[in-house]
Amino acid sequence: MTLHLLVIGRTGQVATELQSLAGPDLQVTALGREDADLAAPENCASVIEAAGADVIINAAAYTDVDGAEADEALATRINAEAPGVMARAASARGLPFLHISTDYVFDGNKPGPWVEGDSPAPLGAYGRSKLAGEQAVADAGGEYLILRTAWVFSSHGRNFVRTMLRVGAESESLNVVDDQHGGPTAAADIAKALVTAARAFQQGRGRSGIFHYAGAPAVSWCGFAREIFARADWMRTPKIQPIRTEDWPTPAARPRNSVLDCSRIEETFGIPQPDWRVSLDHVMVELRPAEPQAE
Repeated sequence: MTLHLLVIGRTGQVATELQSLAGPDLQVTALGREDADLAAPENCASVIEAAGADVIINAAAYTDVDGAEADEALATRINAEAPGVMARAASARGLPFLHISTDYVFDGNKPGPWVEGDSPAPLGAYGRSKLAGEQAVADAGGEYLILRTAWVFSSHGRNFVRTMLRVGAESESLNVVDDQHGGPTAAADIAKALVTAARAFQQGRGRSGIFHYAGAPAVSWCGFAREIFARADWMRTPKIQPIRTEDWPTPAARPRNSVLDCSRIEETFGIPQPDWRVSLDHVMVELRPAEPQAE
């Protein structure tokens, strides 16, 4: 049975990976900002109403964590109001709505992994906007899945892996925070998880709710950086200096513990927690510079 996905977002990390999965049994229609501008939520319902899709996936968001502190109203329109409008339109058409959320809904103060039932307590504007989006999607009345993930990376777009390689090529040493821990998650793994969940909903096996999905094992940003450079054998490796959060002040506070318990999504949908190290291997192959052509 062919599955037709309507993806809100076209150029983001997860949206790009979703489009790469298209094939004979998976049709993917991805809409960019010119088709679905989440900054104008009142216009977003029409794209759902006109969709000839089986499942809607919202892979677009305002992701500038620090920028949200200066413009929380815009972050809220994109991350909360627009998903609510689209989820209600999907509900009216009987279409499941899959939505990506974040570890930033938590304050990071729990000593162990976060489970779906833990009480959210965002530290900043970005987290508040994403939590409001979760609530709007859940209140829309239709079938839905909220996928909380963390530390997304890929070979394209803005992410920690690409940033480390860029600044590492320009520096002898890098200061990287070592007291924030989480689970790096490949955008490709998120895309595959969303497709698996979408097929379950198409086949009547879906279960609405919030689910955690992030890579394992837990690691600090500093540890993640070291793993990146260990695989970048085409360049000189800078010295990685571990620092504290306090030594790298940012406009928005970051959770110290972003580790997510991912057992529920495996129990419900059969989606196992991915090993981010394996996924990082694949991404680094994609990022490896091309060998110069012989004359």
